[in-house]
Amino acid sequence: MMMMSEHTRGKVRSSGYNLPISRSRRSYTWHALHLVGRFMRLLSVYVVYQYLTSSGISVAIFTCICATTAAFMFLIVHRPWKGRSLTTYQLVPSIINGAFLSLSYVLWGHGLRACGPLRTIMAEYVGALLGAMSTLILGKGGRKWQKVAGLMAMLASFYFLSQGWATSTFSPFSYIDDKRTGENIAQKNPIGFQSMSLVFLGGAFAAVFRVIARRVSLKTQMKRRLHVVTVTSAACFLFPVAVFEATQKKSGIGLEISTTVVGIFLANSVFGVFLPFYVDLMADERLRIPVGSARHLLVTSVCVCILEILYGMDFSFIGFLVCALSLGLGIFESTPLERGHGKSSQLPLHAEKSNVSLLEDPRMMSRVA
Repeated sequence: MMMMSEHTRGKVRSSGYNLPISRSRRSYTWHALHLVGRFMRLLSVYVVYQYLTSSGISVAIFTCICATTAAFMFLIVHRPWKGRSLTTYQLVPSIINGAFLSLSYVLWGHGLRACGPLRTIMAEYVGALLGAMSTLILGKGGRKWQKVAGLMAMLASFYFLSQGWATSTFSPFSYIDDKRTGENIAQKNPIGFQSMSLVFLGGAFAAVFRVIARRVSLKTQMKRRLHVVTVTSAACFLFPVAVFEATQKKSGIGLEISTTVVGIFLANSVFGVFLPFYVDLMADERLRIPVGSARHLLVTSVCVCILEILYGMDFSFIGFLVCALSLGLGIFESTPLERGHGKSSQLPLHAEKSNVSLLEDPRMMSRVA
């Protein structure tokens, strides 16, 4: 018995030593999946941008086809009609949430065509700005000046983006003005806030969509089923708009069926709508990286730098770095959970959510296609 007990203790002791190693390996795996998933989603944004600018297809038709394809994928995978029946309290907000999602899709598409992929991707974090404003106005507790400083940093970042600091054409940090690549040379004036209002509104509607989705259900399985209802209702809301656009003569130009076009539609449906839901859900629950947080912005910034260089866009690394750092510092200063991440990451998920109000949670009011 003595030998057996010592042997058992040795096994327990060795398994205890191996536990942190297995956890770290698992964490690296989740981080790698998050990075790859985020990169593929942003890659689909650049592919869609090239297609929208080169063809005359209507944004409503494009988003309707992609949303319908993704809705069929969600329906096949989850089958929300099976299992416990959904209540009216869950169905009605989810259907209404589909209207906000459809609006965000249409505004996102128009903003992408007008502003380009970099500004559109960064403007998705406008939800963090709305969350910071609501926390400052309605939140309780101290750190008011830090929240104000964070809010001002985010406003400055979006202003710099609207003035073209992330492009080599208009960046004050660009010293080689003659070597500009891409078709963006034809652009002579900065985009400005008027054109960027489309992507700002799209990001705001996407933030409202996430708030409603989180408030309706906190359970993962129920969240997936309700998301199917939301995407399906969004496709239904987009359908009459797409039909109306298709009846117009000018809107139908550019809608040609070919292998390349079908591939673009499928790529955006899979990597732009279908998979990002699971990637963001995994990052939120496994890695504690909610959409709109500073660490989420870090992953996005790395992927954007790689894609801007690969596609030969009008890109200024130093200007983009200033915009991203200003936005990240603003999110960090104005968000309570960012400062308490080191302590909260050791707690279970239900313990983290129990003491966080709706307006103080960055997962409630922040956005990421």
